Amino acid sequence: MVPVKHELVLVLDFGGQYNQLIARRVRECGVYCEVKPYTTPLEELRAMAPIGIIFTGGPNSVYLDTAPHVDPEIFTWGVPILGICYGCQLMAHSLGGEVSPAQEDTAREYGKTVTYYDTTCPLFQGIPSEGISWMSHGDYMAQVPSGFSLTAHTKMCPNAAIADVQRGFYGVQYHPEVNHTEYGMEMIRNFLYSVCHANGDWTMHDFCQSAIAAIRKKVGSGKVLLALSGGVDSSVAAALLAEAVGNQLTCVFVDHGLLRLHEGDEVEAAFSKWNLHFRRVNAETRFLGKLAGVEEPEQKRKIVGEEFIRVFEEEAKKIGAVDFLAQGTIYPDVIESGTGEAATIKSHHNVGGLPDYVDFKEILEPLRMLFKDEVRQLGRELGLPEYLVSRQPFPGPGLAIRIIGDVTKEKADTLRLADFIFRDELSKSREAQNLSQFFAVLTNTRSVGVMGDGRTYDHTLALRAVTTDDFMTADWARIPYDILDCISTRIVNEVPGVNRIVYDITSKPPATIEWE
Repeated sequence: MVPVKHELVLVLDFGGQYNQLIARRVRECGVYCEVKPYTTPLEELRAMAPIGIIFTGGPNSVYLDTAPHVDPEIFTWGVPILGICYGCQLMAHSLGGEVSPAQEDTAREYGKTVTYYDTTCPLFQGIPSEGISWMSHGDYMAQVPSGFSLTAHTKMCPNAAIADVQRGFYGVQYHPEVNHTEYGMEMIRNFLYSVCHANGDWTMHDFCQSAIAAIRKKVGSGKVLLALSGGVDSSVAAALLAEAVGNQLTCVFVDHGLLRLHEGDEVEAAFSKWNLHFRRVNAETRFLGKLAGVEEPEQKRKIVGEEFIRVFEEEAKKIGAVDFLAQGTIYPDVIESGTGEAATIKSHHNVGGLPDYVDFKEILEPLRMLFKDEVRQLGRELGLPEYLVSRQPFPGPGLAIRIIGDVTKEKADTLRLADFIFRDELSKSREAQNLSQFFAVLTNTRSVGVMGDGRTYDHTLALRAVTTDDFMTADWARIPYDILDCISTRIVNEVPGVNRIVYDITSKPPATIEWE
């Protein structure tokens, strides 16, 4: 939902793995953009009146019959275009150049590559003439189209970047959007401001104000119902709706007894300043009863997900008919559910297919066009506490899948306290700010220990902490030994039933971040 008209840059997706990252980089520069599949009808794209277009990378070769292409009419619009990797080769191929498979001596390049830039080119103004770029291409532009000049080269490749300044067409063989490319953000910013002449009107304050106005207009005097999980997305959606329509909003917060320590109380407290209907359902006994004796993680997920729906359904029936069912859908959910050329990554529960267990007229997704980092910014703009806004990813089934084996209240309480100590010590030592995600896992392994003069036979607890940029890959965090020692000592002394602590030093891949 874009409440007001912003200047727009289109990111045309040709199946590149970095399509979302390109869009995020553009927005970080203060310019609104949307990702659209290359199959989007040309008239639809033109009607969006973009000030610039970016062609993404992709796994294909442009000269193959099966390769994705774009109608050459797009080059007649007078709109600046930046082609990245495959997008660069597609531009060259479409405008009369020649692209062929690269040989060893004609620039098949992968990874970090020293690149030399012509800094008189608008794309490279203000950056050093030499830097590292991230290459990933097996094809070669044997001949660039008429009107283009070569504006960057590497030791292997004479045409690492091309430009037709008069028409505003630029192509780069590397990926400026990734952190590995030095000065990549400056290049994107140059394209937006020097080539597309953007004003930079995309700010979270403006989005917040216009979204509130748009929600008020759409909802009118209607009622809105939201299932509040306590995660970042649903919490920010709830805050935005509360700011817009106040007591016309009912939030149903299902506390399944598998949250972290004090989490349910923190969520409830965060919404006390708004005049809304907040319904907290304490359903710990119900959920633990359903999970009794279940060890298989996917079965746990299914049970918790289905039971959540049943509880929400029961609460919704008490409320009666509502006009809008609100959801915390965010932009990556929309893209990943199959709007792009890339294969569908996953089908999100809140995208495509409306729930049939609530009597409502229309769906409301106020965060639908925001990335996760923008959702966090919006939460701060709305005055949500930092403990909610910066909350780490937390699985829907909660602690149920951080308890290996069967789930009991005793195990959940044990893990809750141990996890709190882990997070507390990382926060106090300020090590937490260096980490992307961290949590404890209660294994189903017991081992012999000695406490005082007695023998123990208790649980082994695993600690997990990772650093990552995108959560697609992750490295295990090098937490200083003295901090780990303090954490281990506190947990063993303060948490009954735990006598051994281990630290997970496996990266993703081959492991996943969560254990189950």
